[in-house]
Amino acid sequence: MVEDMESKRNIYYIIGQNIKRIRKEKNLTSLKLSKICNLSHGYLKNLEAKNVDATISIETLALIAKVLDVDISEFLKDK
Repeated sequence: MVEDMESKRNIYYIIGQNIKRIRKEKNLTSLKLSKICNLSHGYLKNLEAKNVDATISIETLALIAKVLDVDISEFLKDK
């Protein structure tokens, strides 16, 4: 059970860090991205945090991917 929780945290961490990296590559602030996606800034910052304590729906992930003009699979790459 603990391993499952760690695995889930790890995937959300990877997703969040990839969103952050790509967002910065596109010269977008987290505030600007959150406004474009109609997400709360706090939610996006939490998702991008090193100690992520957030989950994300496929729909939200797809929206962020569309705004950042990347394939959704880019968020799952463990770099």
